[in-house]
Amino acid sequence: MAVVLGIETSCDETAAAVVDDDFHVISSVLESSIDQHRAFGGVVPELAGRAHVATIGPVVRRALDGAGLDPHDPAIEGIAVTSGPGLIGSLLVGLSAAKGFSLAWGVPFVGVNHLEGHLFAPLLEQSGLEWPLLTLLVSGGHSLIVLQSGPGHHQVLGETIDDAAGEAYDKVARWLGLGYPGGPEIDRLARTGTPGKLKLPVSMTGSDYDFSFSGLKTAVVRATQKQSDVGLADVAASFQAAVAEQLLRKLRSALEHYEVRGIALAGGVAANSTLREGVARLADDFGVVSHLPSLAMCTDNAAMIAAAGLYRLRADGPSPLDLPATPNWQLADVS
Repeated sequence: MAVVLGIETSCDETAAAVVDDDFHVISSVLESSIDQHRAFGGVVPELAGRAHVATIGPVVRRALDGAGLDPHDPAIEGIAVTSGPGLIGSLLVGLSAAKGFSLAWGVPFVGVNHLEGHLFAPLLEQSGLEWPLLTLLVSGGHSLIVLQSGPGHHQVLGETIDDAAGEAYDKVARWLGLGYPGGPEIDRLARTGTPGKLKLPVSMTGSDYDFSFSGLKTAVVRATQKQSDVGLADVAASFQAAVAEQLLRKLRSALEHYEVRGIALAGGVAANSTLREGVARLADDFGVVSHLPSLAMCTDNAAMIAAAGLYRLRADGPSPLDLPATPNWQLADVS
């Protein structure tokens, strides 16, 4: 059995995982520095980078121990590491560590696109996956609709033209005086609120598959100023419904134009209850399978990076040791 060690340090989570060549997760370890960022209402890049430096060694050690491996085990086929997109300082810590381990252990390493990693997450949780898939990838920094004909073969159909959905959640949560990250806080409040109590516009009604959430964030600010009698839970429910409506409307439009076997949800916002329910309903409407990730697979993790790295290592070969970090690496540029 061959395995790949995955390393993920694109933002505030330091993660390492071991995945075998059948895409089974052997071990997965994650350390988050989110508690250091809460007081600032968002991730502070320098604090995140320092946290990665302090934790990367122990996290990798725990992942290897959890898989019953030592660094020179011949079963280790390679090391996969996120090389973009993400925070440049955070990326450099993981990338430097992967290169060092590669040289010390005598195994190849491969740089992986973080977003492509999310596309591989369903392979880790569902056997017998049938293609093609339509994936809605929604996170703090990205919102995309991706058509996948198979592992490593994808076409970006649409993406956000400004703020990502997760970013809008954080900004609205900050305006409402809620904690960071904003997604879970708004989702929790929305469960007891009534959608539509706060009047919000319908965004991006055109025929393409692109998204926009910047205007919606501004609309929440103006609407709460004008409708100050609307309760916090109702504001949260109205905002969440507006975000989900745009995402699901675009996804429905794509389903009407592309014949697929399933719908997958990926990224941090994939944990949102309204969005998960909506994707499941869409799958039923179109008679396809819905692939809703576990909450552990919604967040950034190294298992998905190892899975994507396993594919890239075998399809494209190892990366050179001078591979740079690419903080703005677009999924559309991965081939």
